Amino acid sequence: MARATAGPAPGVLAAVDLGSNSFHLVVARYAHGQLTVIDKLREVVRLGAGVDASGRLDREYANRALACLERFGQRLRDMHARDVRIVGTNALRRARRKQAFLERAREALGHPIEIISGMEEARLIYGGVAQTSPAEAGRRLVCDIGGGSTELIVGEGLDPIELTSLQVGCVDLSERYFGGGRISAKRMARARVAVRLELEPVHARFRRLGWQYAMGSAGSVRATGDCLREMDPAATSITAEGLEALLAAMARVRDIRDLALAAVTDERRDVFAGGVAILAELFDALAIREMRIADGALREGLLYDMVGRITNEDARDRSVRAMERRYQVDTAQAGRVAATALDFFAQVRDAWRLADPLAASVLRWGARLHEIGLDVAHNGYQRHGAYLLENADMPGFPREEQLLLARIVGAHRRKPALEGLGRLAPPWDTHARWLIVLLRLAVLLHRGRSDAALPAIALEAKGRALTVRFPSRWLRDHALTAADLRGEIELLRSMGVRLRVFSARTRLAEAAA
Repeated sequence: MARATAGPAPGVLAAVDLGSNSFHLVVARYAHGQLTVIDKLREVVRLGAGVDASGRLDREYANRALACLERFGQRLRDMHARDVRIVGTNALRRARRKQAFLERAREALGHPIEIISGMEEARLIYGGVAQTSPAEAGRRLVCDIGGGSTELIVGEGLDPIELTSLQVGCVDLSERYFGGGRISAKRMARARVAVRLELEPVHARFRRLGWQYAMGSAGSVRATGDCLREMDPAATSITAEGLEALLAAMARVRDIRDLALAAVTDERRDVFAGGVAILAELFDALAIREMRIADGALREGLLYDMVGRITNEDARDRSVRAMERRYQVDTAQAGRVAATALDFFAQVRDAWRLADPLAASVLRWGARLHEIGLDVAHNGYQRHGAYLLENADMPGFPREEQLLLARIVGAHRRKPALEGLGRLAPPWDTHARWLIVLLRLAVLLHRGRSDAALPAIALEAKGRALTVRFPSRWLRDHALTAADLRGEIELLRSMGVRLRVFSARTRLAEAAA
């Protein structure tokens, strides 16, 4: 007799952070408006060190990462989490030809991986720090030194004000300047110059904004704080004076292994010097005198972002509303198109296997934003809209979701632009086609921008065929819409979709093949 499989546990959420240095898993229970962590896992993988200058992912590092993910996947299955989010950061952003790795990782974890932008990483980090810190008046500066990038955020309360992601992290900097554990004052000076060059375009802007206190997150900051407490048990934070004392201690040895500090553990040793160089230069360039050590980081930010989605405070919805305002969208028209598109979606969801909640959300967002390109130019505005959506900073959107949204908007009128669908991760490389069809039909039927309600329209999908049925005589009374539908039959044929349109029992004549 087959053993019954346990279903998702109510209120249990899990977040996985695939960092350039370490992979983290955190599982929490959400109840009564609070998150309580019930399990954590962390493994040093150094995936960032396995991505070379050309973006090739080394097989040995990839296999090490996959072995870790197998263990994480088993823990996720044991915990029966209801909602799981897994994000990749700098190393996976840089890696090319990574689809095979991502597919194997998905098999190991049982969930897809979202590769997020540096700005989205910064937003989530700030959320993790802000949500796990005591409420305090005034602006805070948050610094997160990761394996492949460093994020800086100024915010107030739960809201980030300014975010940036610097392309320097403790793994790559340590490899470039402290290879084999060798350290010296000259090596530290060269490493700090490299950090200063990355900081140069942004440090003046951050200093102008100002803040009342600074907080640091991630492993390099915590390891530095542990070292300062070991050197001075009275130390409760990282100070400029404490950092200078640590730098002096490091300058007195030639090898990081000779540094007599227990806080520099075996797993931290190879990347410690790079992290200290970044932190020291942040203190200098941003005139930081003291930095508190935060409890939260990216993974906690992911958990609270999931809570937001559960409680209808989805950051992606806020981003869409902001884009509507920025590009002067006709919100009445966007609402009409969205309502019709979602009505059509509900009728074909099962036939086209669109059960993933993201499908309906992306269709709704695409309908809300399909006209943003009009703010650039009317001619080819769908292409302008796709470009804006692909390249804009949209907090809450992983890179793949943003690309999916851009592809749908870019193909919503005229000859469908399908060239970019192959770049989407499965299953969206095929599912996007059906969302495009539904959005195109909704836009076509509201071309007159009228407030008059549409009649009941029935859709039936079967494979690549879609049948649309209108009430008797409706198409005869709406000749322009009927003409548009005739053209749409031919345009969808180029997508490999067979559209059949009926008014009662009368079929709208198809255009010649």
